[in-house]
Amino acid sequence: MRPVSSWGRLNADLHDVVNLRDPDAAASVLAERRPGVALGMARSYGDVCLNPGGILWSTKGLDHFVHFDEQLGLLRCEAGVLVRDIQRIAVTRGWMLAVTPGTQFVTVGGALANDVHGKNHHVQGSFGDHVRWLKLLRSDGEIIECGPAERADWFAATVGGMGLTGLVLEAELQLRRVTGPWMQAETVPYENLDEFFALADASEEEWEHTVSWIDCIGSREGRGLFMRANHAKAQARVEPRVRSMAMPVVPPMSLVNRLTLRPFNAAYFHLHKASTTVVHHEAFSYPLDNVQDWNRLYGPRGFYQYQSVVPRSVQRDASKAMLNEITRSGEGSFLAVLKTFGNRLSPGMLSFPMPGATLALDFPNRGDRTLALFSRLDAIVREAGGRIYCAKDARMPRALFEAGYPRLAEFLPYRDPGISSGMSRRLMGS
Repeated sequence: MRPVSSWGRLNADLHDVVNLRDPDAAASVLAERRPGVALGMARSYGDVCLNPGGILWSTKGLDHFVHFDEQLGLLRCEAGVLVRDIQRIAVTRGWMLAVTPGTQFVTVGGALANDVHGKNHHVQGSFGDHVRWLKLLRSDGEIIECGPAERADWFAATVGGMGLTGLVLEAELQLRRVTGPWMQAETVPYENLDEFFALADASEEEWEHTVSWIDCIGSREGRGLFMRANHAKAQARVEPRVRSMAMPVVPPMSLVNRLTLRPFNAAYFHLHKASTTVVHHEAFSYPLDNVQDWNRLYGPRGFYQYQSVVPRSVQRDASKAMLNEITRSGEGSFLAVLKTFGNRLSPGMLSFPMPGATLALDFPNRGDRTLALFSRLDAIVREAGGRIYCAKDARMPRALFEAGYPRLAEFLPYRDPGISSGMSRRLMGS
């Protein structure tokens, strides 16, 4: 048994971690060591990848590439392969993953189980939209091969299914053509939410990647920086030397607090002017990956991330209401991201994206005061008909989960009885 925590570092409960290295031997391991749940890089923020007091099946050893068709861009790999490794190998051959989250340090299995999204949902959808086939191992030894056109019900349950339908052993991914690793990017400051939503709507047709940083404490109007990018045409450039930084220790208290947030947010907004530049895709898509262990900034009590999505019809009013609550509470966030999802259906029964606006914020763990703010935000999300992202959640009430995911009853028959997580017990009872 050893302590394991997720990226939010809210706790470090003891777990029995079983390292999987041989896919052919995985069935016997699962049969003998259960109930458990798969663990990749533990980059989710809450308890979706944790099983306090129980078993974790670590998939980091299942990290082999199986086959790559360079003509069609079809990659088959094991579930423990990192997004970073796919990107760095594929881009030299004119391909990249169509959808990635805000960090490259996630496994294929984790990306699939949480049906991650990126900054280009309105063009490319979510990660599951580009999975063509997967091999699922049930805890009783049954192997299920499924995809969008093969046992589609199992596929829809597994994509976004939080690892609760079985252990993904392999997946086949459809990559997308690119001319190289470079992106043409623009930054446009905006002063309020009306300007943000106008920029988001105007950018959807001509820009693939759109996202914004929003100042959720220094401006009641919701000022921020809107960033958009397209893959650049092939051109000769020298690979920049990126200096990696690290947070070497956990400070005795959170460095993100009322004294630092307001001046830091103001400086960040005013130092970034309207600009156009060519940047490496890693710098645009994964800006925090060069700061190792940045989650330590929040001190020994860790932090929560609160990510919601609300329908397009109420996105402005609901976003404004949430920002007002955050401003009144004084519990601001520096890592605050506002973006819109496209008008398309998600591939998974429990996938998070839906047409509308999604707001993601990081909050230092200040106990009851932070949880009280979340209760007020929950009320806004529920009234709006929205939902909370399970990959980021550590405390969502069960009633809000059931209201936000209307296909839950359809999903439950596909659960593997030999799989349990902290989140499944909290939100589903087992």
